[in-house]
Amino acid sequence: MKQVVWFAIFNYMGTAIGIVSSLLIYPKDLEFQGIARYIDGISGLLYPIMVFGASQSLIKFYPALNERMQKQLFNYSLVSVGVVSLIVLAGLGIYINFAGDEYNQYLYYAYPIAVSLAFVEVFKKQLQDLQKIAVPTLFEKILPKIALPVAFLLVIYNIADRNSALWVMLAGYLLILLLTTFYLFSHYKPGFNYRFKTLFGEISRKEYFRYSMYSLAGSLGSVLAFRIDNIIIPNMISLSANGVFGIGAILASTLQIPAVGMFALYSPVISNHLRNGNFKDLEIKYKEIARLLFFIGAILYSCIFLGVEDLFHLMPDYNKLKDTIPIIEILGFSVLINMATGFNGEIITYSKYFRFNLIAVLILIVLNVSLNIWFINAGYGIVGVAYASFIAMTLFNISKLLFIYKKFRLLPFDKSFAKMGLVFLISGLVVYFLPDTESHLINLVYKTGLSLIINCIAIYKLRLVYQVNIWADKALGYMSGK
Repeated sequence: MKQVVWFAIFNYMGTAIGIVSSLLIYPKDLEFQGIARYIDGISGLLYPIMVFGASQSLIKFYPALNERMQKQLFNYSLVSVGVVSLIVLAGLGIYINFAGDEYNQYLYYAYPIAVSLAFVEVFKKQLQDLQKIAVPTLFEKILPKIALPVAFLLVIYNIADRNSALWVMLAGYLLILLLTTFYLFSHYKPGFNYRFKTLFGEISRKEYFRYSMYSLAGSLGSVLAFRIDNIIIPNMISLSANGVFGIGAILASTLQIPAVGMFALYSPVISNHLRNGNFKDLEIKYKEIARLLFFIGAILYSCIFLGVEDLFHLMPDYNKLKDTIPIIEILGFSVLINMATGFNGEIITYSKYFRFNLIAVLILIVLNVSLNIWFINAGYGIVGVAYASFIAMTLFNISKLLFIYKKFRLLPFDKSFAKMGLVFLISGLVVYFLPDTESHLINLVYKTGLSLIINCIAIYKLRLVYQVNIWADKALGYMSGK
């Protein structure tokens, strides 16, 4: 349990650093932010190829092996990543020689970052088997969030040029690899036996590679579906536009932090209900968590929608931050819809229909890329990219909802959900059209504060979210001394 608590703390710390950097540091050089996002996008595309499903296969086949074979499997995973990384390097060399891409220079930073991420991914899975996830999470979530702002500050204060600063960003990832390697091998001694014939006498080589290919397709599909804008925007608009979009995406993604923890907490419960065919309790939990997540997401989104303009006016770089406002609002609403649909992805993943997720992601890739290209060519710029992501993600969630309803006759929505949506809509409109004062600080405090008070009281009085009433009753009882 201690590992889980520290895991959550380090995640929130990384997010907090990212938010502060997005508001105060990244707007000072949007083009450099665009370059950093482009490198991140390329490395994010390359490293799942290098892993080639080895990390997921390590988790899947590990429990069925004895200790000696487990070490063999780990060693095989390392060899696999190393060999595929060399093949990818050869492919990049050919591409650079024959393609006259103006951004080719950034591949020299993206490749070693991708190699670091690939090996760290395998090391993390091994540490997960050892029940030691907190420390590698500290390395992964904190170090890059420190290295990138440091690189920015070096450029902003003319201490280093952009290329030198990018080496600082790269050094952050290499440090993650170094520290994770040291931490793993201080707790785990796999030896150096690289004769794998005995390993594949224990597990089917065909099954291993089939599962690895499936995992690769899923990982690569997720990258193409959810992070393709990192690559599309620089190539079709500009690096500065990529920087603006990146700041908006970082701030919008903060909405989903509670959902990530909730999904992790309830995943074993969902899996257990599905395994036992307990669909009645699954439906209750499905609706219950969907209402809770929608409540949390709508509270946060209301505050963002009503207060982001005034908040940015209080920042030193308002003129640069203002272009991120529509991005935050559109992507934030997309996150809200994702939260409102509950753990539909988890229900599919832990059921016998898990392959549908891959099909849905592949459809999402085609839809997202085609919509991105259409909106950009139509002149909508990065706002069009945000709309493309919103439309694709909404249809993605609808497809999962329909699939779950068809297979399990389950939906996360009920009358309480509809009432809650109406409460947030009415309160949002009322507060939005209230008169502004001459002070952005007063506007920020009174509008977001009023929205919080109205929504929380209304949801509590109408008893629309079970957990909210439990928490509120406990808090009121504590304050009254009962």
